[in-house]
Amino acid sequence: MKTSFTKYCLYVQVTYCSPICEALLKKLRPDLDVDSAGTKIVSKITKEAREYLMSEDALKYLKKAPESIDNKQLERYDIIIAMEKRHADAVLKKCPECAIKIVVWDIPDKIFFLHGRTDKINNQMKKNVTEFAESLT
Repeated sequence: MKTSFTKYCLYVQVTYCSPICEALLKKLRPDLDVDSAGTKIVSKITKEAREYLMSEDALKYLKKAPESIDNKQLERYDIIIAMEKRHADAVLKKCPECAIKIVVWDIPDKIFFLHGRTDKINNQMKKNVTEFAESLT
């Protein structure tokens, strides 16, 4: 699928997945303007997210602090990727006209993880981000 997304891609979740997806896509496609935001603001990006991105050599692409969708101009994004349907619903509540821009990846949103239990989610995020990056070339 050839597309012309060159300006904005927003990943939406709460605290774990969206900053990881943002960093991974920035690493794979530095030509894209990629962003992430949460449906609820949290104080910091998790230690587990930082550790995973370090293992993927993508830590330098991680934003300093999480941001909220409340502070985003959602209508300006070319595509909005929500990790779960409830995240898409939160976007639609704020921006009904964004419906045609939303893709849901069905990746569980977990704020608290047991150490070593993130592998399945990390693998799914990496697979989805890689496939998305390749679909844009």
